Amino acid sequence: MQLLRIDWNVLFTIINLIVLYLLLKKFLFGPVTAIMQKRKDMIDGQLADAANKQKQAEDLKKQYEDMLEDAHGESAKIVEEARKNAQKEYDNKVKAADVQAGKIIENAQKNIELEREKTMQELQSQIADLALTAAGKVVGENSTKENNQLLYDQFLAKAGDSDDTDGE
Repeated sequence: MQLLRIDWNVLFTIINLIVLYLLLKKFLFGPVTAIMQKRKDMIDGQLADAANKQKQAEDLKKQYEDMLEDAHGESAKIVEEARKNAQKEYDNKVKAADVQAGKIIENAQKNIELEREKTMQELQSQIADLALTAAGKVVGENSTKENNQLLYDQFLAKAGDSDDTDGE
């Protein structure tokens, strides 16, 4: 029965190994596993936090893009409104200038007409004086003041009729 014979050294070694295993399990494997679990939880928390921050950053980016788009729209609206106001101002100034130019032209035409009438009256007066002088020379010294006035009135009537034929 030699086969059954076990060496006490081998038995103590096996018992020592079992005790060592149990001690290692309690004092080494348990704390190491706990530390590894804590690290795993910490890493998972950091990954979740990073994912959350990335989502927040994407939300902020979307808000920024929306605000930028709104700002572009608003600036386009402001530019268009300024363009319309400038066009209105331009149109108002052009109308005012047209009205002022019309008034200037009208005043100039009135002045021209007044000068024309004044010149015509002066010419009629000079022509009447010349006609009286010529008539006086033709008639001689016999002409009277009433005669002169009658000749003057007839001349003015004829000169007035000829002036009316120029289209005015």
